[in-house]
Amino acid sequence: MELLVAVARLGSLGRAARELGISQPAASGRMRALERQLGVALVRRSPGGSRLTESGALVTEWARKVLEAAADFDAGARALRGRRDSRLRVAASMTVAEYLLPGWLTALHVRHPGTAVSLAAGNSVLVARQVAAGEADLGFVEGLDVPADLDAAVIGHDRLLVVVAPGHPWAARRRPLPAAELAATPLLLREKGSGTRQVLDAGLAAHGGDAVALLELASTTAVKTAAVGGAGPAVLSELAVADELSAHRLVAVPVAGLDLRRELRAVWPAGHLPAGPARDLLGLTRRPAPRD
Repeated sequence: MELLVAVARLGSLGRAARELGISQPAASGRMRALERQLGVALVRRSPGGSRLTESGALVTEWARKVLEAAADFDAGARALRGRRDSRLRVAASMTVAEYLLPGWLTALHVRHPGTAVSLAAGNSVLVARQVAAGEADLGFVEGLDVPADLDAAVIGHDRLLVVVAPGHPWAARRRPLPAAELAATPLLLREKGSGTRQVLDAGLAAHGGDAVALLELASTTAVKTAAVGGAGPAVLSELAVADELSAHRLVAVPVAGLDLRRELRAVWPAGHLPAGPARDLLGLTRRPAPRD
């Protein structure tokens, strides 16, 4: 259609071909193909140039309207992509938000310096709801299951550790703690709905037990602070307590036969692959995130 409109304006198939950056044989082939498709002759060729037939003039007017509509469509699509790429809404579970996302978002800023990123941190159940409701473009969860209305990809692995302050009696144990004793001991815990709590409850359930809460706190930092202060044993991500273990502010307590490993996942609405900055952020999660 662009070729036909150019022929009408320039009066020559050769000049139209040069304007569109194609060879004259290719232009002739395209014109013949269009004529075969429509079933009418569009252009009469002569040594002096090319002239539209009556049908060709009518089709050219239609073609102009189609091309204008296509240009409007392209402009609108570019505007939508620009609006999409100008912001990124991320929802993440507390461990990912505090210990992994800062490095990923720093790297993302290098690629998309003009993208405004908003981060909502909460437990894994809340994150899944936000993504499913369209309130976040990409989410990160730590729980055991992914809702059916979300697609997911494993982006890493983590494990939970039982930790105590150095003065706690468990810190001096030489043998692993029995799972039954852990289940019977009041613990510093994250709230129900958090990925950490889900994994702990599932691990203890395999031994016929259930977690007993000494305190339920809504953030990893709050649980860790209480544990360092000697309030009681806590169960936290290895990522979250790495510095405290290294500085001997906390001591890890092995537990016999208790599997507290878990997968970290990115989630997005089912059937809709992440695009733009969300796609790039997902790609960055495949690399080790730099630590502050």
